[in-house]
Amino acid sequence: MKVLIKGGTLVDANREYRRDLLIENGKIAQTSADIPDKQVDQVIDASGLLVMPGGVDVHTHFNIDVGIARSCDDFFTGTRAAACGGTTTIIDHMGFGPTGCNLHHQLELYHQYARDKAVIDYSFHGVIQHINDAILDELTSMVHEEGISSFKFYLTYKYNLQDADTLHLLRRLKEVGALATVHPENNAVVNDNRERFIKEGKTAPIWHARSRPVACEAEAIARTINLARLAGDAPLYIVHLSNGLGLEYVKLAQAQRQPVWVETCPQYLLLDINLYQRPDALKYILTPPLRPHGEQDKLWVGITDGSINTVATDHCTFPLSLRQRMAADDFTRCPNGLPGVENRMALLFSEGVATGRISPSRFVALTSATPAQLFGLWPRKGNLMPGSDADLVLFDPHCRTTIHHSELHDNVDYSPWEGFTCHGWPVMTLSRGEVVCERGRFTGRAGHGRFLHRQPFSVNRG
Repeated sequence: MKVLIKGGTLVDANREYRRDLLIENGKIAQTSADIPDKQVDQVIDASGLLVMPGGVDVHTHFNIDVGIARSCDDFFTGTRAAACGGTTTIIDHMGFGPTGCNLHHQLELYHQYARDKAVIDYSFHGVIQHINDAILDELTSMVHEEGISSFKFYLTYKYNLQDADTLHLLRRLKEVGALATVHPENNAVVNDNRERFIKEGKTAPIWHARSRPVACEAEAIARTINLARLAGDAPLYIVHLSNGLGLEYVKLAQAQRQPVWVETCPQYLLLDINLYQRPDALKYILTPPLRPHGEQDKLWVGITDGSINTVATDHCTFPLSLRQRMAADDFTRCPNGLPGVENRMALLFSEGVATGRISPSRFVALTSATPAQLFGLWPRKGNLMPGSDADLVLFDPHCRTTIHHSELHDNVDYSPWEGFTCHGWPVMTLSRGEVVCERGRFTGRAGHGRFLHRQPFSVNRG
């Protein structure tokens, strides 16, 4: 098919410019000032709209089994929600498998989860549960044969890595051309706090936040950055940053030209710790927890000065009804995570671009271009260059829309963004040239999404 998008303002990570855009066979074929509409199958009028690369969300958890529960969004409902919010690619963080399993075990399982269900294109991050020679050797085939060029390890939870294993892993990931991504929290601090609070009867949701204080996250960030330096400047990506102290450690490393990148999420930019005092506080249990309001300003500085590189969601959905049954009297029994994959783009546009904090081009860098570059998808994704996939989102910068969960497309029973009014809204999403959402109406299909074999990590590309 040939699809022509006429009259819009194209926005990439570098500039804004008035051009038409022609799509042929799912690829961007041409951008030009005035492309004739002859011999095309579809013309889309983008007058007054911004035409941008579709979002790349590099942090989701679809269909994840966390031991006590399974998230309620699978790869159909999760990617459907993503598409309706302007996101056209996701990279999902695979969950833990059986104790002692190899890396390919979870990869094969997740291929089964996503195949024939995903609405948009997708990939996976490898997950590191333990370190031994066999795991370190397996990394080569995961990167160069399977196309998995990033791996997540944890410094908390059941399979947290000790420093020696972290050091060995970082060295090996650098050798094989992979990016290390880390969930940084000091596990000893978390466990000590939780045990103490339980003994004292402090089990309301607010104590979830107090059991995982800012310094607990920041210490683990600093420690991992130093281990990456000791591993020969192994490339490192910090997931879901929630606080300013951790950002200061990142800035120090970046100033020394260490290859360290960081993501944050809308919940840490817009929600705060006071929500844990509400009657429905279990809605907001996630890790790291929501922080005091002042941390938001520090993160926005990182968004504007470039020290924060990406905005993802950490979308992980457990119904409020389930949370209430499991954890009504004890926060430690509550499965962690918030929905958000559908509202990331609108929230950041509204609170970033519409307020004047960032430019439209900086918005594109945060939501699609830089994620694509860091995670081996560039130039196929995240830009408007001829030859790239025609993954696009058309934004109406003047549309004001209030978020109501009843109008969203995920599979959970609430939204943390209920009642937020956004200035600017995605009105159309195209995945490889096919319209998958138009003005809130899902038009895609299960199985349209393809697995993305990602390139090995390169500092120059990142």
